[in-house]
Amino acid sequence: MKVILREDVGNVGEMGMIVSVARGYARNYLIPKKFAVEANPKNMKLLQHETRLIAEKVKKLKVSAEDFAKKVAATPVTITAKAGEEGKLFGSVTNKDIADALLAMGFSIDKRKILLDAPIKRTGEHIVKIRIHPEVQADLKVDVVPE
Repeated sequence: MKVILREDVGNVGEMGMIVSVARGYARNYLIPKKFAVEANPKNMKLLQHETRLIAEKVKKLKVSAEDFAKKVAATPVTITAKAGEEGKLFGSVTNKDIADALLAMGFSIDKRKILLDAPIKRTGEHIVKIRIHPEVQADLKVDVVPE
């Protein structure tokens, strides 16, 4: 089934694209959540009209994401954890822990947007990437200190 995406949908496409998806996925998820509309002739004409509006919306989202990335990158995060004598943690610091620390500082970031190759298992300073927008990433300084 061909649909026109109204929002960015992970692993499917970006806003304004015409994509082919499974009929059930479109009818049970994309269309009811208003992420997409069916690609019929009427909606195709509307798409041509709304292309300019979508481009402006994408541009505004990217600019706001870049501003947010600058604010997040300028704010280091300190996380306390139980650690042994050599700086090895009892457990690990995960992306959920970082998201909770950021939320306490006033930044609401989904834990799935925090990109960790592996959980942090040592004390010290670590650089973590955060995907704020498909085209915007920020480097966050995470300082893990022992309790």
